[in-house]
Amino acid sequence: MALHPQAGKLPRPDQLTNIPELISSYYTNIPSADIADQAVSFGTSGHRGSSLRTSFNEAHILAVTQAVCDVRKAEGITGPLFLGKDPHALSEPAWRTALEVLAANGVVTMVQTGHGYTPTPGISHAILSWNRANTAQADGIVITPSHNPPQDGGFKYNPPHGGPADTTLTARIQERANRLLEDGNRDVKRVSLYKALRSGFVKEHDYVSAYVEDLRNVIDLPAIAAAGLKLGVNPLGGASLAYWGPIAERYGLSIEDTNPVYEADFRFMPLDHDGKIRMDCSSPYAMAELLKLRDRFDIAFACDPDSDRHGIVTPEGLMNPNHYLSVVVDFLIRDSRDGFRRAWRSDAAIGKTVVTSSMLNRVAESHGRQVMEVPVGFKWFVPGLHSGTCCLGCEESAGASFLRADCLPWSTDKDGLILCLLAAEITAKTGKAPSAIYHELEEKFGAPVYRRIDSPMTPAMKAAFKTISPESVTMKELAGSAVRAVLTNAPGNNAPVGGLKVVTDDGWFAGRPSGTEPIYKLYMEDFKGEEHFARMQEEAQAFLSGLAGE
Repeated sequence: MALHPQAGKLPRPDQLTNIPELISSYYTNIPSADIADQAVSFGTSGHRGSSLRTSFNEAHILAVTQAVCDVRKAEGITGPLFLGKDPHALSEPAWRTALEVLAANGVVTMVQTGHGYTPTPGISHAILSWNRANTAQADGIVITPSHNPPQDGGFKYNPPHGGPADTTLTARIQERANRLLEDGNRDVKRVSLYKALRSGFVKEHDYVSAYVEDLRNVIDLPAIAAAGLKLGVNPLGGASLAYWGPIAERYGLSIEDTNPVYEADFRFMPLDHDGKIRMDCSSPYAMAELLKLRDRFDIAFACDPDSDRHGIVTPEGLMNPNHYLSVVVDFLIRDSRDGFRRAWRSDAAIGKTVVTSSMLNRVAESHGRQVMEVPVGFKWFVPGLHSGTCCLGCEESAGASFLRADCLPWSTDKDGLILCLLAAEITAKTGKAPSAIYHELEEKFGAPVYRRIDSPMTPAMKAAFKTISPESVTMKELAGSAVRAVLTNAPGNNAPVGGLKVVTDDGWFAGRPSGTEPIYKLYMEDFKGEEHFARMQEEAQAFLSGLAGE
């Protein structure tokens, strides 16, 4: 895709979302459940859409929230529900609608004191903290479309394990919600917001203080304070904005907030590679404003609006997420030997998705650690984080979380804040920026070329992806290197990867069809340089096209 001429530049007024129109459409556009694009689609990231496209409207939130109430009742979940929202414009009306339904169903709902914003990891942390101390189990909802553009809305459900709901549970929620939607939401229980807030079922909870006070159990904050590092942060107008000041004050850290504002149209965001406003903290274009200031700080960082992703900026620039996660693996394993995290199990695995860099494998295996490779989706790390058998879960899209120092789970959803603070801890303890440490890893293990390419997918190719098996792949070599494995199930848990992965000693490629667009995603990594990578890409694309006889 060609780079948009305004990539990295602030938007013009005519490129901003019309917020009054967006909010009005939430209440006035009525979806039809028999139109596929207007039905509830509750995948692993919840239901997402826009009121302007009649895919995220009041009717959707009424149906989905009632479906969650029905499912939690069927599952015997009787504890409170922790409810959060981010600063996207559609999050506020959806939060209000959800409260009306939750209160009508008699669900005790915990909202941020003063009705402020709550990060996704704040909800996961609150669920786990409650469930460790109480018999009646809690769950949670986060109203956020993550890093998506300002006109989008999103609704995610986290069951009592604190992480993303699995596909079985989300399918139940989706099916029930669409039945309600088809019937005009006649079976949805609802009271007015006025009655909900006075019902006794809505209770204020100080998520900020609870999270900030407990941070000392997951990050070695005294080490950061002692180093006297100058830290910078850009919350990208997201839910983490309310957290950085209290963190700095509580632990004596020097953190400068370079963008302490909320704007529903996100007018302060430079345009991404395609000319859209997207709060992607792993994009150098979206992070252009913070990158201008990088020389002022020892380490700077950012989170997306719901704070489940991280972006790390060193004096060299924005780190590639795969590069930073490789450094994280190396540091955490070393620190678990006799440092702050010495209580971690010595046999705890490093978790990664099948499309995350195999540099993590090389680093972990050099330390004698097992790698648990799972399909895309943070939900696959939840059991290991709960048991302590997986100390860290990593996704190539700048998402990760890891255990507390006492080996208990900190969050079972991605946490951008602790990954940002870990960059400061790494710098404080090693005297080196994470980017410098990554260069050392490259010297030891090689310098991989890693890319993801989105390509058009025909219906025949989509059908072929569903039936492919390792036995049907006859490829013996890839770019001159012997094929060592063909995977349609992840080696870490034998769960389907939703496509396939072909592995050699020098690299790999993975193809996965998109669940929402007529494209397939091709992930590739090669340790033999750009020329070899280009050859691998050509052969991989030819192979995938050949799946459908094209």
